[in-house]
Amino acid sequence: MTYTPATKDQLLAIRVNAGIEELAQSEKFADAESDMVDAIVEGVGQFAAGEFAPLNRLGDLEGAKLENGAVRLPDGFAEAYAHYVEQGWNAIASPSEFGGQGLPFTLACNVLENLGTANMAFNLLPMLSVGAIEALEHHGSEELQQKYLPDLVSGKWSGTMNLTEPQAGSDVGALRTTAKPVTEGENAGKYLIKGQKIYITWGEHELAENIIHLVLARLPDAPEGSRGISLFIVPKYHVKPDGSLGARNDLRCVSLEHKLGINASPTCVMSYGDNDECIGELVGAENRGLAAMFTMMNNARINVGNQGVQIGERATQQALDYAKERVQSARAGSPDKASVAIIEHPDVRRMLLRMKALTEGARALLYYTAGQVDRGVLGDDLARARGEVLTPLIKAWGTDIGIEVASLGIQVHGGMGFIEETGAAQHWRDSRIAPIYEGTNGIQAADLVTRKLGLNGGESLIGLTEDIACECAAEPTLFALAGDCAAVAKWMREDASLDDRLAGSVPFCTMLAVATAGWQLLRQLNAVQQTEATALAKSKSATVRFFLDRIVPEAAGLKASAIAGSAGLYEIETEALFV
Repeated sequence: MTYTPATKDQLLAIRVNAGIEELAQSEKFADAESDMVDAIVEGVGQFAAGEFAPLNRLGDLEGAKLENGAVRLPDGFAEAYAHYVEQGWNAIASPSEFGGQGLPFTLACNVLENLGTANMAFNLLPMLSVGAIEALEHHGSEELQQKYLPDLVSGKWSGTMNLTEPQAGSDVGALRTTAKPVTEGENAGKYLIKGQKIYITWGEHELAENIIHLVLARLPDAPEGSRGISLFIVPKYHVKPDGSLGARNDLRCVSLEHKLGINASPTCVMSYGDNDECIGELVGAENRGLAAMFTMMNNARINVGNQGVQIGERATQQALDYAKERVQSARAGSPDKASVAIIEHPDVRRMLLRMKALTEGARALLYYTAGQVDRGVLGDDLARARGEVLTPLIKAWGTDIGIEVASLGIQVHGGMGFIEETGAAQHWRDSRIAPIYEGTNGIQAADLVTRKLGLNGGESLIGLTEDIACECAAEPTLFALAGDCAAVAKWMREDASLDDRLAGSVPFCTMLAVATAGWQLLRQLNAVQQTEATALAKSKSATVRFFLDRIVPEAAGLKASAIAGSAGLYEIETEALFV
């Protein structure tokens, strides 16, 4: 299973969809010049292929293991992570005052895309650290930032987010972990943390010198539900005033989950305060922890959508390689009855083009979203709002695409795809977690038809459909899909009940994501047709045409489901579903 970085298509998306050259005209992102962008994209691609990719299959086979309270990874992981830190890849978009390079979020997305395509399970380690940096940068006090950010930014320390508890699931407000103020002694002003968290990605390991856990907990007498949640930093090792590491905190990994995929990523059950000595520090204001955590989660949702692109790219590359080498049967209708590579058979060609078109569409949507986030950082409020609308699209549709493409990859392999030794099955197994991460895809769709539907009086979402229609008038199917999206949005805002909106949220989310991705692919096609990149222009023309002629009409067919309402879901009593 070789991995070749998709450098050309990534650069195209970064330039056309994210608009990196425009971003570089700002003072904040002035260093994102063309040569710098090329160097980063090419450099991290080479690093990912050379260091992370060779560990992908090994990590799947051997996995992470809990031994005497410590999590062990297969040989090679520690060295690869050390090289990742040494080369500065963790610091791409982090604030320069804490050792980061201060480059656009767009380029940080590219680092994660390459690392995750090479090794999705391993890439979850730096991905979570990026989120911890975000939360502290926006909500941590100056003291906490100085104490924790430099080593988080470098990657010397890693970060986690701790939300879920066994009884709470997606209902974060139901958490029971407590935080008791310390009033005396050396830890006065800090808090005693006590409780258990589940599904903590990379919650324990030995690759980083320290692990900085961001933990949601409830203060005494805090309001019920989500209004009473606070956020705390809970380090694995205490940090002394001079920045050196002290004794281990009172926290431990109780067990590792046995999962469908991402076996090299330790998914931990974490216990805090077994000995009533777990010390944490408050991040932000009391009872405002969920707002701080959502700062971390918003970009994390984009990064999870990125995982769909990653696994789609890896599965597509493997399927193409296999289809080119696997010889079987003559091509139907050909006068030559000699057997040909299966890539020549119409249905296999259909699957491969579908994999390629979906992956490139998701990548175009990813970098368009990232570019809007970067413009929001520069103070463009319209772009910030556009980015908020796009986030559930790339998270939900992007991860759905990852599963579909990985599944098609197995199908291209035929029976060999169902055999673990080929590695095609690993991509599908790894892909399946992404629609659950950072709020399930159903939650993303619900966010789209509630908060995002009414953002700026509805103008943010409708403005997106209008921009698509304006630029795509020459493509009647895509133009019609943009109109359908606007019509569904209008119905949801003016006529539908909340249950009706939620019942149609997932098909509507898919419709809008496909419309946006198609629009951004057209932008790419127009750009390459104006250059001398003949090979890329030819390939892009085929994938964009496939997307517009086959995938866009499928999305248009979802309109009936999006406006069907909720009544049909409740025509029978719950008990009747079991008959």
